[in-house]
Amino acid sequence: MIRYALHCGAGHEFEGWFRSSAAFDDEAASLTCPICGDGTIEKAIMAPAVMQRGAPPAEPEAPKPAAAPPAAGGAPAPAGEFAAPAVPTALTPRQVEMAKALVAMRRLRAHVEASFENVGKRFAEEARKIHYEEAEARDIFGQATLDEAKELLEEGIEVLPLPDLPKLDG
Repeated sequence: MIRYALHCGAGHEFEGWFRSSAAFDDEAASLTCPICGDGTIEKAIMAPAVMQRGAPPAEPEAPKPAAAPPAAGGAPAPAGEFAAPAVPTALTPRQVEMAKALVAMRRLRAHVEASFENVGKRFAEEARKIHYEEAEARDIFGQATLDEAKELLEEGIEVLPLPDLPKLDG
């Protein structure tokens, strides 16, 4: 597996794991940013770790303590005493997959909102009318209670929940 540092057109940085360099090239056109959904994905500049022949593997450098805030009276605190915790700069493979799922749910919701008729709280009523051919067949979405959704399913009317996702800023 190869790990690439990636970034989108909006500047979000994340990582992706691929079976090979060719696998990245094959998937590059279908990749989206797990943070904003942007489809302009590029490899970030990376410095590869290269071992010299016969040289033992280098030990990773120990993290340096963060600058400590001044203690009471303005004197600096002892080094490392108030060191800030390290913040991960890359997403784990699981986080990337979860972010991809979130992007897919956002795309689904956007498609439904753009293409289907919003019938609001009349969803159960309109779904029944369409099912029993009392109204024109069309794609609809809206709100239904859990009990209404169960009743529709019991009647053989197919319904699916649509995730209500918070809007993205920007």
